[in-house]
Amino acid sequence: MSDLPRKAVTRTAKLAALPLGFAGRATWGLGKRIGGKSAEIVAREVQQRTADQLFKVLGELKGGAMKLGQALSVFESALPEDIAGPYRAALTKLQEAAPPMPTRTVHKVLEERLGEDWRDLFDEFEDQPSAAASIGQVHRAVWHDGRTVAVKVQYPGAGEALLSDLTQLSRFARLLGPLVPGMDIKPLITELRDRVSEELDYELEAAAQQEHAEEFDGDPDVVIPGVVHQSDQVLVTEWIEGIPLSQVIADGSQEQRDRAGQLLARFLFSGPARTGLLHADPHPGNFRLLPPADADSSAAADEDTAGGTAGLDGNPSRWRLGVLDFGTVDRLPGGLPRAIGDALRMTLDGDAHGVYSSLREDGFVRDSIELEPDEVLDYLLPIIEPAQVEEFAFSRSWLRSQAGRVADPRSPAHQLGKQLNLPPSYLLIHRVTLSTIGVLCQLGATVRLRDELESWLPGFVLEPGHDEAGPDDEGEPEAAQEAAPVDA
Repeated sequence: MSDLPRKAVTRTAKLAALPLGFAGRATWGLGKRIGGKSAEIVAREVQQRTADQLFKVLGELKGGAMKLGQALSVFESALPEDIAGPYRAALTKLQEAAPPMPTRTVHKVLEERLGEDWRDLFDEFEDQPSAAASIGQVHRAVWHDGRTVAVKVQYPGAGEALLSDLTQLSRFARLLGPLVPGMDIKPLITELRDRVSEELDYELEAAAQQEHAEEFDGDPDVVIPGVVHQSDQVLVTEWIEGIPLSQVIADGSQEQRDRAGQLLARFLFSGPARTGLLHADPHPGNFRLLPPADADSSAAADEDTAGGTAGLDGNPSRWRLGVLDFGTVDRLPGGLPRAIGDALRMTLDGDAHGVYSSLREDGFVRDSIELEPDEVLDYLLPIIEPAQVEEFAFSRSWLRSQAGRVADPRSPAHQLGKQLNLPPSYLLIHRVTLSTIGVLCQLGATVRLRDELESWLPGFVLEPGHDEAGPDDEGEPEAAQEAAPVDA
């Protein structure tokens, strides 16, 4: 029997317990207050108990439940501090770890997928997982040729669990609202469900990762582990040492935060231009900060094991970013759509009519909607503030102000945002952009974002002799007229 709960009735009951548990703790808190405790202390205790239950339930279920938790974790920067604080630690745990499946289950999967003599493929294999995520867990091992490798083993029944969870979670979306006030969770769940089939296919993941590994081979800034072996439900890749981004967020130095933020922006903008693929799961658990290629990495490895962030020495400009998990990618053969760069450039230039025409042409404004170009420009300018300056200090307070401006039903930005449209071909790009901004704000990194846009985003810098982009430009997705409204 699988250790991943698969029966719909069992998983549904556990998920249903989340909102019911919230109500129960509210009653418990009222009792505490009657007993004499202050409202502030009681509220903090209730939120901490809720956070603990959130990690326990989503972590134990893995599958789509944990995937939702990971997705939510990158958005905590947008929440008011008194709400986000108690949930931050619990959600961050979901980026790096979850309760592991038993060793006997791991061995059974390896035997089924690699053969009865699977141990002959390895000189060493660590039964204790180094990481456990939403659809699989990773074990450190030594391949038979002496290379240290990461062995990713998919949970038995992960596909069935993912689809079941996300279906059930969509029904509870309204009740899960208190976890992320102001955010519409249902579209996020719908999109996650649409992507699960690709993420479950380790052959697709191996192909995407190997393409990145070959393109970034020898790159001074980005490290992608190569693929060593792949079979159904098992993926073996090269092992990389480094400090997880979640640790940098928790207690990294400002130099580490700034360098990690710069490299994260560089990778996510340069990847589509160099490979035609967009890494579409940018939560902190998928990134590591590494020393230079010619440095002794043993110190970083020791600090990584100990949970510290002091294992990087030398010139910060030579630290590198390690990138993991290519299970979810967006295929963009021409790189990021030129329409994005055109719209950004025209917004920065204050060309209200130009950017409005571009947005309408590409489906962001429906034919049936009429908006004032100047109001659209006013809506966009604060959002693209990081691109207006040479370097920008990302922060939770800045993101909270942006989220509040758009979410406040009384604000003009909220009213205008409801009338904008998001073409389906931009859904994943939109989520990756928001998630990346969330991570940069968690890092509190000062980043030269404009440098990366100028280097990698088509249309951001207008080439001599190239007029404004049209809908047939290479790499630009075909706009659709029916889609979810832009929420941020």
